[in-house]
Amino acid sequence: MLNDFFKYQAQTSEHPLAIEISHAKGSYIYDTNGNAYLDFVAGVSANTLGHQPKRVNDAIKAQLDKYSHVMVYGEFAQHPATEFCKLLATHLPEPLNKTYLVNSGTEAIEGALKLARRVTGRSQWISCYNAYHGNTMGSMSVMGYEERKQIFRPLIPDVDFITFNNEDDLEKITTKTAGVLLETIQGGAGFIQPENGFLKKVRQRCDEVGALLILDEIQPGFGRTGKLFGFMNYDIVPDVLVMGKGMASGMPVGAFTASDAMMDLLSHDPKLGHITTFGGHPVIAAASLATLQEITESHLMEEALEKEQLFRELLVHPLITEVRGKGLMLAAMTESPEITNRVILESLKRGVIMFWLLFEGKAIRITPPLTISKEEIKEGCGIIIDILNEIANEN
Repeated sequence: MLNDFFKYQAQTSEHPLAIEISHAKGSYIYDTNGNAYLDFVAGVSANTLGHQPKRVNDAIKAQLDKYSHVMVYGEFAQHPATEFCKLLATHLPEPLNKTYLVNSGTEAIEGALKLARRVTGRSQWISCYNAYHGNTMGSMSVMGYEERKQIFRPLIPDVDFITFNNEDDLEKITTKTAGVLLETIQGGAGFIQPENGFLKKVRQRCDEVGALLILDEIQPGFGRTGKLFGFMNYDIVPDVLVMGKGMASGMPVGAFTASDAMMDLLSHDPKLGHITTFGGHPVIAAASLATLQEITESHLMEEALEKEQLFRELLVHPLITEVRGKGLMLAAMTESPEITNRVILESLKRGVIMFWLLFEGKAIRITPPLTISKEEIKEGCGIIIDILNEIANEN
């Protein structure tokens, strides 16, 4: 299969990991040679409830027996999508009460950017250096990493950038600004949390100049930080909330949520202000609903904080400079990208899947399913420490 994989399927890098997958269950992925891999990545924060979660699979199968795609988004009332949006609203603060369902996080970002222009009548966006919000043309325009986007220019104009946690940069947010788009916790930059009330200060500045605050919760969302959404840890409320990744336990999905008054603007002047064929797909929405139900009815969110503490206790080594992040959105920082590369690749050989971050070469991504057990955490961290000991003993 590998020959066909490289010959017929477009690649995103020159050296993919290229494991031939047989099946997956719980916290483990299995290859066609019978090897088991403990999953510390969860499909890059997507498999919230692990692999093959029964409640989600049962919901998918039940919906398949009723109906699948029947009409483009927004025309028919479909139970799974409606119930998901209703349940989500009950767990969000006012005025976040109306949700638009799409197919991916980057599409949700596109919708949020359009909404900010529609609401404010302004054109400028503010984003952060080293921000990542997706890879479509609009999302790439607000990516704060020139190396990744320079070759695709020209992109959407009138975008300016600030440095995350730098209060002095907030003066760039003016009455010309339609929206300020921030990751609640910067992902690709190295799982950097807001400090010194930074998000509150951005919120205040947006209020002063009439700009919308858009928070990208595509990665922190759905329980990963110990709260349903990361912003709930910082005592603020955005104007627009963007989500994806872990929303449907590994199924392709995204959404953006705002107030009734804002979202209703997409229905007129012009009508079809945002449109998608497969957004709100009933099978995907059934998976999203089951995921949200499981997260909010269980103890997984509070357990994420307990598991974070266990990771921090176990990942202590002279070659680890710090462990960044919150909950089960963690990055173990090593002394160099070379050490990080070696740990990730050697761990794979020993049966633990970890991964890189987009822009920070020293970071080892650790974003396991919320359902990972403490025993599994101890097993994986033991392998990491063994590898680091070997590296240290070579010097």
